[in-house]
Amino acid sequence: MNLDQLRDALAGGLPLVEAPLRGWETRAALGVTTSGSTGAPKTVLLSASALLASAEATHARLGGPGTWLLALPTTHIAGIQVLVRSIVAGTTPVAMDLAAGFRPMGFAVDARPVLAAPGRHYTALVPTQLARIVAGEGPGLAALRSFDAVLIGGAATPAPLLEHARSLGVRVVTTYGMTETAGGCVYDGVPLDGVEVSTDGVISLAGPMLALGYLGGPQFGTWFRTGDLGRFADGRLSVLGRADDVIVTGGANVAPTLVEQALIGVDGVREACVVGVPDEEWGQAVVAAVVGSASEDVLREAVRSLVGREAVPKRLAFVSSLPLRGPGKVDRAAVAASFR
Repeated sequence: MNLDQLRDALAGGLPLVEAPLRGWETRAALGVTTSGSTGAPKTVLLSASALLASAEATHARLGGPGTWLLALPTTHIAGIQVLVRSIVAGTTPVAMDLAAGFRPMGFAVDARPVLAAPGRHYTALVPTQLARIVAGEGPGLAALRSFDAVLIGGAATPAPLLEHARSLGVRVVTTYGMTETAGGCVYDGVPLDGVEVSTDGVISLAGPMLALGYLGGPQFGTWFRTGDLGRFADGRLSVLGRADDVIVTGGANVAPTLVEQALIGVDGVREACVVGVPDEEWGQAVVAAVVGSASEDVLREAVRSLVGREAVPKRLAFVSSLPLRGPGKVDRAAVAASFR
């Protein structure tokens, strides 16, 4: 997909869907296949109005349209939305060549024409990319500081990484959303204009950027139940992870996200993934893959004090990196398999 094809689809031209469309599906401008990180991959059908509503709401929140640096693949909604926002803004995005992977120096080079353009300047990254840039004081960080907003999504961003990036002068904006909401629809915990949030423990979302439905499946209603756990209070949403990721160990429910936050809060830990694996005694045992270095006793004590003794990992594995599935999303199934 290129910019001209997407512009045509948004204007009512040929839909960018690699399958025949029937009934309500014919209203789609674009089909995006999910990463499958929460189940089997599905093709999400999005209307032009949903994509445009998302782009316009983003501009309203960030302070107006601008020029974008595309640092994400356009096979996923986060990258596609950079193109949509550019079309709405009437600007031309600069696309990084990611064939050899993401490099901070490459980011710095490709940021130059974006930052030289008049008006506001934006980019969107996943947490891994942000971590690589802020790890050093090189040209990549200097360029990143110059953007008016840096959207971070694709996966939960560790709090220490956010704090470090912001302390360095990076204007980070955390985003929550999914392909089914045409991308991020909650920024820094606050819903974009037009977005409604409801939670009974599990987050549901509504608004003009909601997808039509899944290809070959039923059409969505007014509300989309995300399957994510969360709390919505005083107009701010806190996301606590996937409902189907909850670990039942010895009769107690453990939210992996809370354990991961406790582990990442320990000095020397950059990333962590917590999963449950079958266990004859406990039903499921809490285990953790950790990127970084720290004493196992210190890690377990951090979890015990912040989350509870039932959440303390039975096993810890130190790894050089976490397996990914989709843009910045940890492959939890692969992590679990590594403990079996």
